[in-house]
Amino acid sequence: MRILCIDGGGIRGIFAVAVLQGIEAEYKKPISELFDVIAGTSTGAIIATSVALKKPMKDVLKSYKKFGKEIFNPQAQIGIFKSVYSDRYLRRYFKRNFGELTLADVKQPLLIPAVDVTHGKPYVYRSNYGHPGSADLTIKLWDAVLSSCSAPVYFPPNNINNKYLSVDGGLWANNPSMVCVTEAMHFFQKKIDEIKIFSVGTGLQEIEYKIEKDKYWGIKKWLPFQFPFMKITPKLLDLALDLSSESITYHCQHLLGERYYRLNKDLGTEIPFDDVKCMDELIDLGKQTYKEQKKDILAFLSEG
Repeated sequence: MRILCIDGGGIRGIFAVAVLQGIEAEYKKPISELFDVIAGTSTGAIIATSVALKKPMKDVLKSYKKFGKEIFNPQAQIGIFKSVYSDRYLRRYFKRNFGELTLADVKQPLLIPAVDVTHGKPYVYRSNYGHPGSADLTIKLWDAVLSSCSAPVYFPPNNINNKYLSVDGGLWANNPSMVCVTEAMHFFQKKIDEIKIFSVGTGLQEIEYKIEKDKYWGIKKWLPFQFPFMKITPKLLDLALDLSSESITYHCQHLLGERYYRLNKDLGTEIPFDDVKCMDELIDLGKQTYKEQKKDILAFLSEG
């Protein structure tokens, strides 16, 4: 069973899109035709859903560039009394891209990790492939993706039909690979040696908290301000997302061995998930990474 997994990481998801665009151009067919199962968390959910709908990656890349600056337009500087960003543009973007399609309309297995924050539980939105956990397939695709993208503090929780509030799946599965291993074994009844995962990250950051004389750490230490704009930096959340992704990567590499291909690249610095100024740089890095690893990528994808 071939599985494509795409990490969360906000605007850094454009790195993953650039990589997938290179693969799509090489094979001259939709990415979805190379895989049996597709999964993505947060920004990865946008990409994964686009893949499942056979949307060309070059178009997804253009839409990231077009809507990124609108989506990450602050409505609050700190996010104490309301979220830093409104979800208005996210909704508009998702509705425009996914229309009125529901989870029932997608036949290829698609998994979107999120959090049911009302009941304090991890949750996975699944497309229409027969999983007993897919209790409500009438949920709109854009609603499921919005839920997985709703990072706490930065975006408000997504209200799902007044039944529960849903937030960013990156809180527990920023790299959805382990979700897919479980799905393959328990639902699809695959043995561990029948599972093959191509996992795409959104860049490895160097996130550091230095030792300082001030021992009384408050919000300005965990979530630093950018001067002179007094804009809060999502450093703590980025750290949590990175830790989630890399710990899952570690376990999957040990479980699957050579059947797990992790494609990621060291960013060399901190690039916050809302830093739209770095989009062109991230696109170039994605293209460069694909070019550097092209031989290994194609060999992995061509193997049975």
